[in-house]
Amino acid sequence: MEKKSITPEGIINQAMGMNMSFAGAEFPVEIFPSKIQQIIHEVYECQSYPIDYTAASILTAIAAGIGNTHLVQMKQGWVESAILFVALVGRPGANKSHPLSFAMKPFINFDYQQNLEFGKLYAKYEQDISMSKKERQDAGAEEFPQEPIRKRFLVSDITPEGLSYIHAQNKRGLCLWSDELSAWFKNFNRYNNGSEEQFWLSVFSAKTVISDRKNAKSSVFITRPFIPVIGTIQKKILSDLAHGDRSSNGFIDRILFIMPAIQQKARWNEKDISPDLEVQWHTLLNGLINIECSFDENNEIHPSIVTFSEEARRLLYKWQHNHADLCDNLSNEMLLGIYCKLEIYIIRFCLVIQITRWLCGECGKDQVDTETVQRAILLTEYFKQTATRVQNLMNETALTVQQQSILFQLPELFTTAQGIEVAGCQGMKERAFKEFLSKHTGSLFQKDRHGEYRKV
Repeated sequence: MEKKSITPEGIINQAMGMNMSFAGAEFPVEIFPSKIQQIIHEVYECQSYPIDYTAASILTAIAAGIGNTHLVQMKQGWVESAILFVALVGRPGANKSHPLSFAMKPFINFDYQQNLEFGKLYAKYEQDISMSKKERQDAGAEEFPQEPIRKRFLVSDITPEGLSYIHAQNKRGLCLWSDELSAWFKNFNRYNNGSEEQFWLSVFSAKTVISDRKNAKSSVFITRPFIPVIGTIQKKILSDLAHGDRSSNGFIDRILFIMPAIQQKARWNEKDISPDLEVQWHTLLNGLINIECSFDENNEIHPSIVTFSEEARRLLYKWQHNHADLCDNLSNEMLLGIYCKLEIYIIRFCLVIQITRWLCGECGKDQVDTETVQRAILLTEYFKQTATRVQNLMNETALTVQQQSILFQLPELFTTAQGIEVAGCQGMKERAFKEFLSKHTGSLFQKDRHGEYRKV
């Protein structure tokens, strides 16, 4: 039997994680080093920011900070980046936006300063191009002035064409931060039917993006796009995500949902955040922001490749084999699609967690170790649970009042005859119930054997 490695950092992190689980948190905060756990805990204690939302926002911020600077290599020819698509789900007033703003503040500060610098450089550029060639020579300016580039990390409401253009100038990567994710996916295909959704499917897989801009002499060519996505969405409009082809083309399967089981309105208190707290978080994230990128002869980023130790690889393979057995026996096709994507995500989690631990001084960053894989497994299992919860909620919100009532009245295990009887009490005819049962077998119901079902 394989022994689980025990480290001082792991013991401390697990102890802090248990402390936060008593606060109603489900997110496995023990995946983070103690420095980050302390930040999450103090933000919760003083600002009442839900731990799950804060932890997920910090995870995504770190992933965005990594960008294209590091890739993790699973095996020869198979590398993954830290791209995450994250949705913070909750009812109105669940305090979803504030934790996200806290986590993204270092990027906001960076982008603001870069925008000021860009304004100065652009004013100088316009001044130079307004001069004649001789005037530029006399002033000591460049003979052929180059338009400055605005460095940035964050984008919000933007078309794929505009996003591609900005990404081409920021090859390290960008992060789409949408305070209301519904605005993001509702705008899909607003200009070209099907193209925007396909763009994001390609981005998730880091496939090369080519954008032909109007009146441009050359195409925008991004060899390896990096655009993680994070935003908030209300529970009552979750079912909108399944509209169109998004439930069949695997788009929903790529989203990591954060939906705490307990969602209460925050209570104000007298506690103030330590003045050093924000400084601590900014210092940590700036450690990623300030990483120098190396470029090749074509001015493309040359990423650092993070590999797996032999022990870590064996541990990850063991998890995958067990996970594959689970998928082979899963009758719910919607959950199956999500579970399959988690096999990609666990590799990405390994990259993010290893870099995070390095950032906090716990370990090196050249190789993923078993401690990181163990934490990535914890995180993946958490997202399995939230995927099931969200899937059930989406199915239920798409039902009529009558169907919801029947679903509630049905026992956990039932026969077709029992279901017909329950449906009849709710005014649904036998044929209509059989159609309802057939349509939702694999999502709301699981068929055990002929005529016998269980509720998922």
